[in-house]
Amino acid sequence: MVLAVQALCGMATDSRQSLGKLGEDLAAAELERLGYAILARSYRTRFGEIDIVAKQGDTIVFVEVKTRVGREFGGGAAAVTGWKQRRVTRMAVDYLARGRLVDCPCRFDVVAIQFEDGKPVIEVYANAFSV
Repeated sequence: MVLAVQALCGMATDSRQSLGKLGEDLAAAELERLGYAILARSYRTRFGEIDIVAKQGDTIVFVEVKTRVGREFGGGAAAVTGWKQRRVTRMAVDYLARGRLVDCPCRFDVVAIQFEDGKPVIEVYANAFSV
């Protein structure tokens, strides 16, 4: 794991995508450990992509994953700006409409992953923002 993260530190486009995929894999595993059921990963809409769609109890959870190596650009949770929140919300509406789940309760979580000394530190922010 440490070598894989160190190899990604160059941050070329492919490396950034690989880091994002690694972060999503770690986030999905952590969410499952916490009792979430993963319904979809990389759900694509015309507005973009939702990293993870999960269910916790009766609630549909739309999860944005932010993975960082180093602290040059701040923590991952800070990267979920108002613009990104509005975009994720539009994608969630698309998911709910297509699945005929308009009466289901839903929320938005953020999983922030920060690599420190090559090891992931995972933080789950439940109900990170609302619409």
